[in-house]
Amino acid sequence: MTTGFIGLGAVGAKLAGNLHRNGIALRVFDLDPDKMAPFVEAGAEAGLSALDVMERCEVVITSLPSPAASEAVLAQMLPAMRPGKTWVEMSTTDPEVIVAQAGQVAATGGVAVEAPVSGGCHRAATGNISVFCGAPRATFEAVLPLLTILGRQVLHTGEVGTASKLKVMTNYLATANLLTLCEALTTMQAAGLDAATTYEAIRISSGNSFVHETESQLILSGSRDVDFTLDLVMKDVGLFQQLAEAHDVPLELSPQIIAMLRDGQARFGSRAQSDRMIERLEEPTGLSVRAPGFPLELVDEEPPARGAEVVVRRGG
Repeated sequence: MTTGFIGLGAVGAKLAGNLHRNGIALRVFDLDPDKMAPFVEAGAEAGLSALDVMERCEVVITSLPSPAASEAVLAQMLPAMRPGKTWVEMSTTDPEVIVAQAGQVAATGGVAVEAPVSGGCHRAATGNISVFCGAPRATFEAVLPLLTILGRQVLHTGEVGTASKLKVMTNYLATANLLTLCEALTTMQAAGLDAATTYEAIRISSGNSFVHETESQLILSGSRDVDFTLDLVMKDVGLFQQLAEAHDVPLELSPQIIAMLRDGQARFGSRAQSDRMIERLEEPTGLSVRAPGFPLELVDEEPPARGAEVVVRRGG
C-alpha cells in the first residue's frame, strides 16, 4: 500500500522521512520541487499534484502551514476521495475548520483524521514527537500503525476537532513559557547572574520545562533558530484566543501575549524565529543574553523507537 505525503516543510519533511526510513512506500508532493527531490532520490514516488497523490494512495497525510493551505489542498483532493480513502491532517489548524472538512470528506465516503504533532522539529526528525489524534475509535485504530512510526506517544483525543483544540492549547502554553523565560534570563543577567548558571538553576528546579530545555539553549547560544516562526506562533495563539472567546472564557494573559507577539513581528518581521523575542528585552537593556557552550541547533538524543498509544487515566 502506497501512502501519500503532501507538504514537505520544516516538520512535514521530517515526518515523511520517518515513514520512508521505516519501509513505508511513499508518494510525495510539495509545491517546491526541491523539497521533493531528496525523497525521490531515496526511492519515493513523485506526485504530480495533491489530486494525483489522493488518486494513487489509500492513505494521504498532509502537513501544511495554515488552515488556508489545508483548505486549498483538500479542495484539490476531494474529487478523488471515495470509500477506502483516508486523509490524515497533521497540520495545526482551526478546530472548526477541520470538523467542517471532515464532513466534506465523509460525504464522499472517505474518512478524515486529524493528527497534529507536538514536541519540536528535532523530535519530529527522530519519530519521538507526540501525536494527538482526533477520529472515531475504529478509525484511530486503523491508522495507529502509521502514527506509531511518526510519533513516540500517540493520544486518542476523541472525535475530529478535539485534537486541534488541544494542540493550539499546548502551543499557547509553550509561547507563554517562552516569553516568561525571556524575561527571567534577561532579568537575571541584569542582576549580575551568570547566564549559564541561570540556565542550570532553572533546569534543576520547579521552574524547569520542555521549552526551557530546548529554546533557552538556542537563545543562549545566539542561534535563535528553533524552526518556528512568529507568524505560525501568532496563528496558533490566535486560534486559542478564538476558542476561549467562543466559550466566553475571559482570558487575561492571552491578549497580552498576542500584543507582545505583534510587537515582535513589527520589530523583526512576521517570519522571524520565535526565540528572537528575547531581543525585545536585549535592545532596551543593552544586554546580550548569551553564554558559551550551548548548541546552535537542537538534536534529539533519545534513541528512535516505535511509538505507542497513551492510555488516559480514568477513575472508577
